[in-house]
Amino acid sequence: MAVTDGHDIEPIDEHEEPAAFVSALRTSPDRIVFTEDGNSEGWIATDYTVSLTQ
Repeated sequence: MAVTDGHDIEPIDEHEEPAAFVSALRTSPDRIVFTEDGNSEGWIATDYTVSLTQ
């Protein structure tokens, strides 16, 4: 077995969680609330959002 300093080892995430589905709801003309599917207690409200481009 070779000795390594750990820099050449790829990290493994053994606890990979499934992707979360997020909805964006416009609650007023100047406010958007983001909610996670199945988690009504977790939400984020914002007065300013930007569109993402790929």
